[in-house]
Amino acid sequence: MPASLEFDTIIVGAGSAGCLLANRLSADPKHRVLLLEAGGEDDWFWIKIPVGYLYTIANPRTDWCFKTEPDPGLNQRSIHYARGRVIGGSSSINAMIYMRGQASDYARWAELTGDSRWAWDATLKTYKSLENYFAGANAWHGDQGEMRVEQPRVQWEILDAWRKAAQEQGIPAIEEFNRGDNEGCAYFQMTQKKGVRWSMADAYLHPIRHRQNLTILTKAQVLQLNLIPTQPQTQNNPQQQKNAWYSAAWEVSGLDLLHAGSRVTAHAKDQVILSAGSIGSPQLLQVSGIGAHHHLDAIGVKTKVDLSGVGENLQDHLQIR
Repeated sequence: MPASLEFDTIIVGAGSAGCLLANRLSADPKHRVLLLEAGGEDDWFWIKIPVGYLYTIANPRTDWCFKTEPDPGLNQRSIHYARGRVIGGSSSINAMIYMRGQASDYARWAELTGDSRWAWDATLKTYKSLENYFAGANAWHGDQGEMRVEQPRVQWEILDAWRKAAQEQGIPAIEEFNRGDNEGCAYFQMTQKKGVRWSMADAYLHPIRHRQNLTILTKAQVLQLNLIPTQPQTQNNPQQQKNAWYSAAWEVSGLDLLHAGSRVTAHAKDQVILSAGSIGSPQLLQVSGIGAHHHLDAIGVKTKVDLSGVGENLQDHLQIR
């Protein structure tokens, strides 16, 4: 591999977002796309078998194997925090549960950004366009997309009893979680096809891997983003200045990565897209000098863009089993 590469768009992370982005952006045969994944291929049989997530999670072959900080609410225990490190990302190792957020969540995003495209009605339309719902299109689902969504193929007596008990306590029994109001008790929908995991790589990446303008590098660890002074063509572009990430001082020209033991610089003519997950994306911003200056100073990184909030406020739910 040469020490320097050039593409129109570089995508960091072949997870749920990265696979979709690679599909859509490489649809134009003139647009050269580089998709980088730190992990390997998703050809391990445990990835495809639904119960296989018991073997893919906390396994360095497919998982970053992060640990949380000790938590007072967990008696100072540190617990595993699964993040996919494989083609398909976490969609290749998770429990395949398909559940959208509350309509009020999206309304809040639209309010904070001033962008109505984040509102529930708009996001629902997008969700439906992506789905291939097993029962056909309805008010909440579409059937013309690539992402397969199915109901579980097995029901369990103990879960039916749990649902009945919940109903007796005032929690309604419902049939559809993904209607914008998640209150209730029901079986989850799953990202499966005929009982087999249907990851975002299955949906969006594998069908288009043959495209000549799409290059996929696995086991490619991105080291840092390369920032240069904002160029005149960017400063004079009103559309660029509308972007929330616009900086009058710096822009990203590419990145450095480690592949097969060699350090490689990849240049992007148009854009670099970070889709490395809730841990990987902010970490790359920070090591590249984008983040809260007091934290960057503490870890010995020169601040280029003082941006508070980077790498902070991660929240997630626990699973009880």
